[in-house]
Amino acid sequence: MKSFNFKSATNTKEAAKLASGRTTFLAGGMTLLPAMKLGLAAYSDLINIKKIKALSGIKVSSKSLRIGATTTHAEVAASKEVKKSISSLADLADGLGDPQVRNRGTIGGSIANNDPAADYPSACLALNATIHTNKRKIRADKFFKGMFETDLKKGELIETIEFEVPEKSSYAKFPNPASRYAIVGIYVAKLKKEVRVAVTGVESCVFRCKKLEDALSSNFSPSVIDNVNFSSKGFNTDIHASAEYRAHIIKVMAKKAVSNC
Repeated sequence: MKSFNFKSATNTKEAAKLASGRTTFLAGGMTLLPAMKLGLAAYSDLINIKKIKALSGIKVSSKSLRIGATTTHAEVAASKEVKKSISSLADLADGLGDPQVRNRGTIGGSIANNDPAADYPSACLALNATIHTNKRKIRADKFFKGMFETDLKKGELIETIEFEVPEKSSYAKFPNPASRYAIVGIYVAKLKKEVRVAVTGVESCVFRCKKLEDALSSNFSPSVIDNVNFSSKGFNTDIHASAEYRAHIIKVMAKKAVSNC
């Protein structure tokens, strides 16, 4: 690992001011630090934002659930407020990694990293989330751009993620048995005005599946998914699963998610 300067910020303004050149923000560090150790990333400065109290916590209203960026996966999984308002989100958080990852990793870090097989990005898309930063509000539909790429600009810091409270929702994934990343993950949400379905682990970036959304909008039941066909073109192929297998598992996980709603 190359040498770097370690700085801590007490508020978001200070954090943004410290961000210049080859700097990055550090909260849980579950992806950042391994990447630096392996030489896949290098920074002149790491800015610790974990001590900024305003970036953590959970707030619920009748229409939305807001989670601070540095809130850990374990806190989301154990939260009574999350379980009551969006239980599927608590279940998702409880299925992330191992206890060490869940107690150190943060929701903001996960979506800022935007791993192609990460779970939280699918929740953001399915639950029509809004990402609040220190500079603006970004709709989830416009936030995730590509593999490890988001709409965040240099020095822009995620403060909270605001999820729409659904009428029904569920997340089902076929996990890698070692990492518990999603080989295929399907998040289904029946909102007040629409049905949204997000898919992770299948392409280079999380995406909404219009075929499933259209089918479930007319008939919200597992059986309707049998009539939906997928081409495997453009799907990931790796040592864990072929593109064709992923196309098959999409339907299996989608049916499971709808059944659990």
